[in-house]
Amino acid sequence: MFAMMESARLEALHLAQDPVTGLRAIIAIHSSRLGPALGGCRYLAYADTDSAVRDAIQLARGMSYKAALAGLAQGGGKAVIIRPAHVDNRGALFEAFGRMIESLGGAYITAVDSGTSSADMDCIAQHTRHVTSTTAAGDPSPHTAMGVYAGIRSTALVRFGSADLDGLRVAVQGLGHVGFALAEQLAAAGVELLVSDLDAGRVQLAVEQLGARAVAPEALLGSPCDILAPCGLGGVLDAQTVAGLQCAAVAGAANNQLATGEIADELDARGILYAPDYVINSGGLIYVALQHRGEGLPAITAHLAQIGLRLNELYAHAQAEKCSPARVADRLAERLLYGT
Repeated sequence: MFAMMESARLEALHLAQDPVTGLRAIIAIHSSRLGPALGGCRYLAYADTDSAVRDAIQLARGMSYKAALAGLAQGGGKAVIIRPAHVDNRGALFEAFGRMIESLGGAYITAVDSGTSSADMDCIAQHTRHVTSTTAAGDPSPHTAMGVYAGIRSTALVRFGSADLDGLRVAVQGLGHVGFALAEQLAAAGVELLVSDLDAGRVQLAVEQLGARAVAPEALLGSPCDILAPCGLGGVLDAQTVAGLQCAAVAGAANNQLATGEIADELDARGILYAPDYVINSGGLIYVALQHRGEGLPAITAHLAQIGLRLNELYAHAQAEKCSPARVADRLAERLLYGT
């Protein structure tokens, strides 16, 4: 475990359990150099504890990089609650998690993520103020989608010479809160939509409301398109899937899209432009961070507008250096975090 922490340059790893509620939680704090660690809480089933710990560590690192490049005075953290096979009282479980967060004295601020909701954050808020994306604070998903949409336009400008998306074919993998909101914006821009999700109901909704074409989940990554937008869970791009891609660019909302860092180089070698995930999907983090600090919507909207500009900057550096934008983004984030 310490080897994993050292490899990721993780500051702290906190584990807690509560037999009464079934809580088994992990909080990974990657960095607090720029401010208190902020990151969502996942509530998912895991094959084993090691898998949950690895997920929390990897995601916390990504949050540090995301906050740094977004210009936020926040560090990066992530929480994982291992979802039990059966839970008697979900509210009580999240209240117990709230007490865990409070015990850290403000070192970590939580928010919604995969498997959690604003209602869960409301339960946490009964025991700590170090929580955002509650019912009162609002859902960050639309803001994530707004940032990804802006990033797709920047990506199209670099790859196709125009930010006008009308007529482009975009494949959206995953129609959760962010993926569906993104699909709505793309459809309004005249995009030809290909969509997939494990939830057939979400796919049908996109077909009926947005005019999307449904594609089987196992076939979407290899479908011919202009831009692929992964918007589900991470790790979808590995050596095998990259070899089968038929797109000109990858720009989506999912965290940790690359199975390994080397995959960025494989995309670059194939001439596929990659929008670093923690840059293009930073809209949700921007929203929860600024909202938690009491900033109003105009300030948040102005900050969201910087996502496309940041991507343009990364693409220009990558082109000049003849390397992947992901490599450039990592170097810039590490310079801000470590001064290297």
